[in-house]
Amino acid sequence: MKILQTITVNQVLTVTSKNQLLEKYKKQYSQLQKEIDQLKFEMKKLEKTKKFQPTTLKKHFEKEISNRSEKIKLLDFQMEQLDILPIGSELKERDVQAIIDVEIGTDWDELMKTKTIVVTDGKVTEIR
Repeated sequence: MKILQTITVNQVLTVTSKNQLLEKYKKQYSQLQKEIDQLKFEMKKLEKTKKFQPTTLKKHFEKEISNRSEKIKLLDFQMEQLDILPIGSELKERDVQAIIDVEIGTDWDELMKTKTIVVTDGKVTEIR
């Protein structure tokens, strides 16, 4: 019988991966800032058409702007933490699903232990 099991993938922080993560965070930050600017522009544009109630319109746009602002704050925090982390630290990158064979006599406790794949600069370096 086969079952699905969740496996954690950890990334070892190297100079290269640290720079890649920082660039990724900066791109996300920039994208969110553009979205906020676009939302503000759209809100002003729709306010002038007077097709929608101003309070409802403003509430909707402010909610969307607020959501993106929160994401920006989270990105700021992540960039600060990344700066603090020493090279060689392990960061949880994601969880993946694996198909595991289960047969009569399989040690269930051993099978259910959390498994981890460690990746360094895009290459699997360890499976625990």
